[in-house]
Amino acid sequence: MSSEMKFRWHGRGGQGVKTAALLLADVAFTTGKYVKGFPEYGPERMGAPVTAYDRISDDPIMVHSNIYEPDFVALFDDTLLSSVDVTAGLSLEGGILVNTHKTPQEVAGFLNGYEGKICTIDARKISEEILGKNFPNMAMLAALIKLSGLMEKDKFMGNMEDSLKHKFATKPQVVAGNMEILERSFEEVQGI
Repeated sequence: MSSEMKFRWHGRGGQGVKTAALLLADVAFTTGKYVKGFPEYGPERMGAPVTAYDRISDDPIMVHSNIYEPDFVALFDDTLLSSVDVTAGLSLEGGILVNTHKTPQEVAGFLNGYEGKICTIDARKISEEILGKNFPNMAMLAALIKLSGLMEKDKFMGNMEDSLKHKFATKPQVVAGNMEILERSFEEVQGI
């Protein structure tokens, strides 16, 4: 792979796809990388399919378009497997992460013959057990960091804790819950 890593995120409005993409850009920026993170959506409503993108590089990024050949794809909602070609252009050197209770082997049959790395995580279960609500974005973010190898776990966790403490200074319980989700997700992602 080049010094640039490209990520594409698929999900439904309200699942935190945009937030996860922007958090990835934010945490990569804190390590000195050049970043571009942006969503693609129109007048969609809650539950409609959405896509977001990240470019992360050691060099300045001059491209200002969607990502058609990602290194990694994160799919927040496995019901989109039947309606969106989530592996379109996906590098065989990278991989796909799917939020599902299924194993990577069970998901493979829905990926149009994709032969790269397939990983799964039950982000919904993790979020509901820790926060009591279905917010899959933090679990997906941590699992994608592990899949991509973008940065070491300790650096990622430290940067995320700093970011969360800043954003939720008056709600320390939010920080603790999200840090628990990140930690658990590193352990529970399958296929790596």
